Amino acid sequence: MKRNKKSKIQYAGKLKAYLQWPIAIVILVLIMNVSVYYFNVKAGLTVSAFCVILVILLFMIMFYYKPRLMDEMISFATQYGQIQKTLLYELEIPYALLDFDGRIIWMNEKFCEIVGKDQKYRKNILNLFTELNQNVLPKDKEENSVEVHGGERYYTAKMKKVSIDSLAEAVTIMDVPQDRNYMIALYLFDNTELKNYIKANEEQKLVAGLIYLDNYDEALESVEEVRRSLLVALIDRKINKYISNIDGIVKKIEKDKYFIVLKQKSLDILTQNRFSLLEEVKTVNIGNEMSVTLSIGIGMNGCGYVQNYDFSRIAIELALGRGGDQAVVKDNDKISYYGGKSQQMEKSTRVKARVKAHALREFMGTKDDVVVMGHKITDIDSFGAAIGIYRAAMMMNKKAHIVIQEINGSIRPWINMFLNNKDYPEDMFVTHEQAREIVDSNTVVVVVDTNRPSMAECAEILDQTKTIVVLDHHRQSSEVIKNAVLSYIEPFASSACEMVAEILQYFADGIKLKSQEADCIYAGIIIDTNNFVAKTGVRTFEAAAFLRRCGADVTRVRKMLRNDMPSYKARAEAVRHAEVFLDSYAISACPSKDLESPTVVGAQAANELLNIIGVKASFVITEYNRRIYVSARSIDEVNVQIIMERLGGGGHMNIAGAQMDGISVEEAKKKLKDIIIKMTEEGAI
Repeated sequence: MKRNKKSKIQYAGKLKAYLQWPIAIVILVLIMNVSVYYFNVKAGLTVSAFCVILVILLFMIMFYYKPRLMDEMISFATQYGQIQKTLLYELEIPYALLDFDGRIIWMNEKFCEIVGKDQKYRKNILNLFTELNQNVLPKDKEENSVEVHGGERYYTAKMKKVSIDSLAEAVTIMDVPQDRNYMIALYLFDNTELKNYIKANEEQKLVAGLIYLDNYDEALESVEEVRRSLLVALIDRKINKYISNIDGIVKKIEKDKYFIVLKQKSLDILTQNRFSLLEEVKTVNIGNEMSVTLSIGIGMNGCGYVQNYDFSRIAIELALGRGGDQAVVKDNDKISYYGGKSQQMEKSTRVKARVKAHALREFMGTKDDVVVMGHKITDIDSFGAAIGIYRAAMMMNKKAHIVIQEINGSIRPWINMFLNNKDYPEDMFVTHEQAREIVDSNTVVVVVDTNRPSMAECAEILDQTKTIVVLDHHRQSSEVIKNAVLSYIEPFASSACEMVAEILQYFADGIKLKSQEADCIYAGIIIDTNNFVAKTGVRTFEAAAFLRRCGADVTRVRKMLRNDMPSYKARAEAVRHAEVFLDSYAISACPSKDLESPTVVGAQAANELLNIIGVKASFVITEYNRRIYVSARSIDEVNVQIIMERLGGGGHMNIAGAQMDGISVEEAKKKLKDIIIKMTEEGAI
């Protein structure tokens, strides 16, 4: 049987051309031999003999070494593949092969050493690095990089798809789907030292800070004159010692103000102990009746030292605007709050109210129109304060309007007193659309009972004028109305109505309110103080006395504030189904079906729950118009404002709230409980 030449293994390509050089030599020698015959026959015969010997030797060498050369080449190729595998196994870079789902197929020695597994380990890579889940595997793209950590080391994991199309075509024992015809090559690059250097560099960054004593003058007045210098010295020593212990610098810039410089590493210590200086300075007592409190503002991660200082000024203003006795850290765009557990002390002087009243009068005098608005879902405090500002504008013969889009049940009886009343114009109350048409550069916009643009009744008109006045009693948050020409925010005030009542007393001599106007403002104070029980001070009663002199009738207000039967039953249901969480927090849900103002009922239920022995704070969750409303109340031990801020809300230490979208009542309850647990563990409450 004749063997087919194509079935043999033969040389090809450059190697075949190289091995054909003896044939070329033979041809050249034969040409030379013919030439020699031309000149001399004997010489030609001699050369012919040598040619025969050369041809025999060349063919003997070629036929003898050809099979051996083939064997050597096959052996080299086999050894070369083994060498490549060995080199890959001993490669200093950790390397592994994964299947399309992330299961480990093969690991080299360095990879085994890092993960602490042997070559037989075949589980999913997710068991070794939790960061390498299905979402980061390069399925839709050719490669991907993820930061991972193992033990105390940090790595950059680079993953690359490796196609196995050729293998799938050559192997017939398995069927590989088209979308899974690849493996994943995984490389680990150690970034630990780089991370450590970056961390060390971050820790060495300088941050600027300001420390203000909140009640410096009041504290000095509460101690004997001969001992005042000692009190100041003890406070200075407490602050200097505290900051120097964390490798910081303190410079006293005024009698009650300090400038501090810290490393970012030191700031981490402060945040971990939640600025314990806030509590330590209260222990300074040499007979002073009033404990000293301070506010701290920290600025960091700005473009430079100047911007860090600017950040610290913004932070200290925010701390003071929130009532003091707390620390605020402004980390570029991020703001964090610490402390704020104590009740803000009421200032006995009303100088600030007089100054603000005169400033408001000046601004109103330079403009033609006055537009007043409160917050969304207007309550009686917001409405009463707006009525007070409306009366101030009318006294100056200015055209004034109050913005209210939707009239809810809680304020409808009060608005009805002004509608179709010949003493008031028809355009006293305007909608959003009408307000947008009225407001221009010659209009004063007065915002009452809120300092957050997102909560304002019609935020769009804030951009239509440059003359904005803010009057509010809620603590400030990171979201504030910008570019206000006059901002009067007093967290110690019981209500916006109390602040407006004070302003009206200084706004003009012999001011006189109409009885229905005085009733509205008086009702706002009653609601926000829960019948003069919560956040009530001397100035609260002084404001109430002024309103009584203006014709406010207690009996008439009480009758106006009565609830209808469905609202009363809903409030009772919320109290009946309340759950006491962690033995201190009453949490309940208020039914909203068939109620016109379920959020008001929820707030009333939260007040009722505080009457239960052992309840430190109450939270009532109400669903209304596909939105979740949380009303939070406390007496003195818990700052519900900082709890509500975690839910995106805010308010006072004792009265706060929040709004949430896209979740159910049960989900809101769980979220609230998780926040309470977390803040309790952190020591924030």
